[in-house]
Amino acid sequence: MAVLHGSVLVLNQNYEPLHVCNVKRALVLVTRGKAEMIEDAGKLLRTVTAAFPVPSVIRMVYFIRRPRPTTRLSRREVFARDGYTCQYCRKRTQDLTLDHVMPRHRGGEHSWENLTSACRACNHRKAGRTPREANMKLLRAPKRPRATFVQIFGRYLDRNPAWGFFIPGAEKLRERVSAAAGR
Repeated sequence: MAVLHGSVLVLNQNYEPLHVCNVKRALVLVTRGKAEMIEDAGKLLRTVTAAFPVPSVIRMVYFIRRPRPTTRLSRREVFARDGYTCQYCRKRTQDLTLDHVMPRHRGGEHSWENLTSACRACNHRKAGRTPREANMKLLRAPKRPRATFVQIFGRYLDRNPAWGFFIPGAEKLRERVSAAAGR
């Protein structure tokens, strides 16, 4: 029953993406009247007595309050926030290191506001000092990025292109991808 493990986009009552669940959970929500099917996947799930269209996108019947999603702190997310650019010498590269603006051994935290991208040469030159002590200037002060729906749900768009209509900002991502492919 591989069909039951497929992905379904769950929208809030106001059509804002909430999360992704499996087909089994989506069917339970739809049959219990807690959600309505917006788009189907073009397949049928057959039981002994009935056949159900497999949902691709569902919308909750009631509004679900939840906090705004946040971006997880990881190396890849810090590099993406900084545009894969060394924040000291402005060199664009994939070979970056994480730099603590205020070194950890001097009380600096491992947080969005204290982490930045640095090339190996700049990180080595800065060593265990602050940028001011090392006479180095940051391109921009590090801060927590806002989480976007494309960041959260974008990885599903390759397998489910119809979801792009429901994910704000997905059309810009598609334009960038097609422009990069056309080069």
